[in-house]
Amino acid sequence: EARLQKMAHGNGGAGGDRSYWRNVHEQLGVHLSKMTLSDIHSKMLVRQLERLEQKRDALKKKGADSNGDGKDSGDGKRKGLPDGVSEEFGNDEQEMGEADEITQANTKKSYSWQRKYKGRKPRYFNRVKTGYDWNKYNQTHYDHDNPPPKIVQGYKFNIFYPELVDPTKTPQYFIETADSDEFCIIRFHGGAPYEDIAFKIINKEWNRSRKRGFKCSFQRGILSVCFNFKSHWYRR
Repeated sequence: EARLQKMAHGNGGAGGDRSYWRNVHEQLGVHLSKMTLSDIHSKMLVRQLERLEQKRDALKKKGADSNGDGKDSGDGKRKGLPDGVSEEFGNDEQEMGEADEITQANTKKSYSWQRKYKGRKPRYFNRVKTGYDWNKYNQTHYDHDNPPPKIVQGYKFNIFYPELVDPTKTPQYFIETADSDEFCIIRFHGGAPYEDIAFKIINKEWNRSRKRGFKCSFQRGILSVCFNFKSHWYRR
């Protein structure tokens, strides 16, 4: 951009050339602004969708509670919490950034379409979910005032593919081995002109129940993969 600006307002070259490069520079500014707005809009769309889903889940929960005449339903999750501890106590989400990406440069991955299209990395808005695991062991040894160490409970991935060459093909994700059994790699494949993108995550069994937050969908150019890990109860 700086080079185009210099050419557009520089002293060298014919007046016609300066006019051409000035126009190119202006068009570049418009293009960059559109990209920024598109990125902001995509993130706002994800947040809006999540708020709507949270409201929907809250209404469902409220309806279930009203069916029970306001009494404790006695489900395993609520019954397994210590006194004074709510289900949302200690839950937190942190945004994942470039530092969480797995570099695939060493693999020298090639694509069948790379001669025709210039590859680019898709944008994303990902979060890691942390909280307390109130299993039997932690219920015995910890309480509200002395909670157990926080653990990773799940992930939310939102990968943006707004300009797929072939929008009829749904983007996919793959689970691959990592350098340690404690971790694995989740790789997202969208298709031209987007390169694959991968992240290292905790290697634990997923809870694939929709009631427990599992989601895998592709809507409005956004691939959403959200999941929580299964809870394993402690036995003496």
